[in-house]
Amino acid sequence: MKSPLRKRIPRELKGEIGKYLVVFILMVATIGMVSGFLVADGSMIQAYDEGFEKYNIEDGNFRTGERLYRGQREAIEEEGVKIYENYYIEDSLSNGSTMRFFKNRTEVDKVCLMDGELPSETGEIAIDRMYADNNSLKTGDTLDDGTKSWTITGLVALSDYSCLFQNNNDSMFDAVKFGVGVVTDEEFDSLDQDKLQYNYAWTYNEKPQTELEEKKVSEDLMKAMGKVVTLENFVPQYQNQAIIFTGDDMGSDKAMMIMLLYIIIVIMAFVFGITTSNTIAKEAGVIGTLRASGYTKNELIRHYMTLPVIVTLVGALIGNILGYTAFKDVCAGMYYGSYSLPTYVTIWNAEAFLMTTIVPVIIMFVVNYAVLHHKLKLSPLKFLRRDLSSRKQRRAVYLSPRMKIFHRFRLRVIFQNISNYLVLFVGIIFANLLLMFGLLLPSALDHYQLEIQNNMLAKYQYMLSMPVSVMGGSNKLESMLDMLLFAHDAETDNEDAEEFSAYSLNTLPTKYKSEEVTLYGVHDDSKYIDVDFSDGVYISKAYADKFLLKPGDSITLKEKYEDDEYTFKISGIYDYNGSLCIFMPQEELNQTFDLGDDYFSGYFSNTEITDIDSSYIGSVIDLDALTKISRQLSVSMGSMMGMVNLFAVAIYMILIYLLSKIIIEKNAQSISMTKILGYTNGEISRLYILSTSIVIVLCLLISLPIETTIMEVLFREMMLQSISGWIALWIDPMIYVRMFVIGLVTYAVVALLEHRKIRKVPMGEALKNAE
Repeated sequence: MKSPLRKRIPRELKGEIGKYLVVFILMVATIGMVSGFLVADGSMIQAYDEGFEKYNIEDGNFRTGERLYRGQREAIEEEGVKIYENYYIEDSLSNGSTMRFFKNRTEVDKVCLMDGELPSETGEIAIDRMYADNNSLKTGDTLDDGTKSWTITGLVALSDYSCLFQNNNDSMFDAVKFGVGVVTDEEFDSLDQDKLQYNYAWTYNEKPQTELEEKKVSEDLMKAMGKVVTLENFVPQYQNQAIIFTGDDMGSDKAMMIMLLYIIIVIMAFVFGITTSNTIAKEAGVIGTLRASGYTKNELIRHYMTLPVIVTLVGALIGNILGYTAFKDVCAGMYYGSYSLPTYVTIWNAEAFLMTTIVPVIIMFVVNYAVLHHKLKLSPLKFLRRDLSSRKQRRAVYLSPRMKIFHRFRLRVIFQNISNYLVLFVGIIFANLLLMFGLLLPSALDHYQLEIQNNMLAKYQYMLSMPVSVMGGSNKLESMLDMLLFAHDAETDNEDAEEFSAYSLNTLPTKYKSEEVTLYGVHDDSKYIDVDFSDGVYISKAYADKFLLKPGDSITLKEKYEDDEYTFKISGIYDYNGSLCIFMPQEELNQTFDLGDDYFSGYFSNTEITDIDSSYIGSVIDLDALTKISRQLSVSMGSMMGMVNLFAVAIYMILIYLLSKIIIEKNAQSISMTKILGYTNGEISRLYILSTSIVIVLCLLISLPIETTIMEVLFREMMLQSISGWIALWIDPMIYVRMFVIGLVTYAVVALLEHRKIRKVPMGEALKNAE
């Protein structure tokens, strides 16, 4: 015989449709977004990994001053590699950006067509899809350099440019001011051949299995090439940021999204616990009757757990369906806003299903079981008497009779619902954390750009590029001659220019990835770096903030691919946030790394240096280069911040609505009695809704310093996992004002809904459960 309790389930669902609908919406929205992100993330990573074979991505590239002869090419290929021509020409466009033109590639670094078609005639070009998005370009539009124009026939992803790094030494890629595109062979030949760069790609016949092995093989290859041809540039795949940056960075957002999921699950656990307790209180008489009729505690537990678990399961399943459809495309769009990735295929993600379906159902089950098991321990008689306290009733808090009746009534409402308000307070903290994150990131990036501008080492840092032939020459004599020639040609007559030495080491591996630290060797009387090196080295403020270092500490760094370690004592912190770096005397740096007494790596200057051959300048670090990271984060994460803000407001509204509804229902009998006594709906709203309003305002104000403290930890953790370099947390004071206003406006909408609910409470409610 089926249990009669089953017949109550549809009636309970109908009676509590508001509560379950809100819980359902919260589950669907949360699980849909997180599931969509995890699915898109896993699918994108798989597409990226498979792309190495699918598009035959190069194992490295090198550039020469002249075209390779057949004999030179054959001599290089005897080292176990295959060489491909991959020439390019760079041109400045009239929109202020730079375009790097390639011939269409069919053998190596193949092209993925995203939209339109590849160029088939002169005057046509297919450009990188992300560059097109960032510059509001589409198929059919034209590009021009002032004298020549090209019609855009398609949008593509170049497999060797998943991140648009113009130079491999750049600290951040720039998909706004730099783009790549492919043209026909005939169109390529019609471009300015004086700008032609003889770039070649290579693939290994037998690929190295580890990065250490790849380093050794590539170094041997570079030396072998140096005996055959003069190299201007040599970049193996493991050092090519345009290829590997995407793989290193993708998946770093996964931790943030999982953290978001767990925050929401914790919120839901609080809500489920309080709503279950409210259900027990409301149906105490029914439960007492059922217990007295012979129903066991476990039967009642199973009955009251049925609806919450079913609603959670259905919400999780629908959320996953939305995650694999609508939300997946939204989250994939965020990746496509950051990287020039090829077309991907959606892959089933078992981990996403586990975390977004199984885990929430288990949490719902455990929380409800724990609450029900605790609440249903009381005897049937206590339920019948509606006495649900397991302890002796405490005396009510004394309130002075001098207070006005409305003030005392509101305080009583607050004291009677203190547990609900505590849950509401916790919910406001979590919701406002999301809102704060969405609001502060744009302002933090803007503040970072301003701070960089005000604290530059110099307006220009020229990092010189030593010819590869110096390291890969056939003998020491040739290398020395090349070095002397380089030193002569790299001299400048610019009076602002000041030499410095530079060397790169890496931080020791921890739970976070090892990071590159630049060591600057500067003159004792430097006009750009004003420090006293008597007690040790200085580190940049960015380095100190990221690793929580202070004067007197010692730091140990190591060679990237070697075991050699170096320890330095920190004498002070230099106010510079542009990069992780160390400042020390130039003489000490040159001696430490055996670079030679006269060695230098570049120039500081407040004016442009124009008398050095551009082939000897590896990179120029100016304001534009230093702010690439914040500019790119603003572009790639702008849409995500809007979604986070919207999601935070939605969660905030749902929590306040759900908990306010519980408070109204819990006091339905008192509300009905006040109606009988002649109070109007407006006066009753002032009693109950204004009480909650006072609590909301207090919660918003008290939560702000708590959220700031939590955000300091969360923001730091996110930056440690997400980026190289450092962006310090900065909270604009106006963010607090905006959060408070958004909270009040959101509550005003909920208050209108609650006012309607108060109007619907019948006077006959007071006659129920009367003793």
